[in-house]
Formats: sequence, C-alpha cells, structure tokens
Amino acid sequence: MEQETGKQSLSREELRKAQKNKESKQEEVSATEEKRPKKYKFRTRLIPIWLRLIILVIVMAVAVVAGAMFGYGVLGGGNPMDVLNKETWQHILDLVNKE
Repeated sequence: MEQETGKQSLSREELRKAQKNKESKQEEVSATEEKRPKKYKFRTRLIPIWLRLIILVIVMAVAVVAGAMFGYGVLGGGNPMDVLNKETWQHILDLVNKE
C-alpha cells in the first residue's frame, strides 16, 4: 500500500539514530569550542569614562544651583535670581558666623 516515489522512507529507528548522531556531533562541537581559550572583546564605549565624570560634576552643580534657587525663591519667599548674587551669600555667612 506504500507508494514508491523514488525516495526511500526511513523507519522510526533510523530517524532516531540520525537524530542521536546529530546531537552527539553538536555536543562534540560545543565541547571543542569550550576547550579553546576565550578571546576577550574590547568594547568601545559610546561615552568615555572621563567624559561621564565631567558630565556628572556638571549635573551635580546644576542640581545644587537649582535646589538653592528653589529653596530661596519658593520656600524662602525671595527672588530666585538673588541666589546668584554674592551679597546674598555674604549675608547668609554673616548670619551663620554672627560676627
């Protein structure tokens, strides 16, 4: 009842043997790849570390100035731009030191 199409059909046992052979070959290949010493890739950074540090310092300075402006202007009830004046800081230091 089987029609012959010119190709041989494989039995289940032959298919299983073929799959086991494939698996064993893949294991051998992976085992030989693991034995080779790994080559380390050097990755090029998009932003160098020294530039990251400079950006971090700049962001921190902006955050300090913005926080002082918010604290003096909104919470303290003064003009936020007065934080940038030297006289304001001199007055604050005089209050702290009480000369």
